[in-house]
Amino acid sequence: MVSGGESGFAGLPGGVAVSRLCVYDWPAADGVRGGTPHLHLVCSEGYVVTGGRGAVQTLTASGYQVTPLTPGTVAWFTPGTVHRLVNEDDLRITVLMQNSGLPEAGDAVLTLPPRYLADPETYASVTTVPADAPEAERERIARARRDLALEGYRALREATGPEPLAAFHRAAAALVRPRLADWRARWERGARAAAEATGEQLDRLERGDAGHLADAVVQAEQPCEQGRFGMCGRLDVYRQGQ
Repeated sequence: MVSGGESGFAGLPGGVAVSRLCVYDWPAADGVRGGTPHLHLVCSEGYVVTGGRGAVQTLTASGYQVTPLTPGTVAWFTPGTVHRLVNEDDLRITVLMQNSGLPEAGDAVLTLPPRYLADPETYASVTTVPADAPEAERERIARARRDLALEGYRALREATGPEPLAAFHRAAAALVRPRLADWRARWERGARAAAEATGEQLDRLERGDAGHLADAVVQAEQPCEQGRFGMCGRLDVYRQGQ
């Protein structure tokens, strides 16, 4: 990939993040197999389906929708979209996330019942999966938080009128407010730097200066972690220069 000239940015194109996802096949109380419903506050998310079959259920202020997912499908959605991945047959996805580093820094709020959204400590007590716990315990916690989020998700889907979803949006915003300074710094180092690098390169080319082309670099990575218990399934994750 090409470096950013003066900015020095050398992450994935556009400052995005990529991971490989095998969607959970754990059955839920409604008989559906899949992941944990949640939303992102500042990051759009994209799916490139690489195997299997399933769907993504989404809930926005415009209503409820189901998008089928089969190999070759590319689907994406913007911040504020509550989404739940459904695994019908070994669903596997390459996930693209806007603003590399922000999702890992907490840009996701699960659709827990309101009593768990009152403060960051209460929220963390039922959502944190300790990295050093035995795998069986990590799986138990990940599954329990999925089921708890489905409880809140069902209430949002069955609600009458816009206020319950709007109240969840307000609670999610309040939960992440302490993280915003860190998010801004990550955005400035990542996606903003990537966009500014393009501006710098355009400026150079307008001056007839192609010097930044001599700074080209190539980079490749293997997953830095495999099989992490994510919100939607088991994740292979990459450092991606962040």
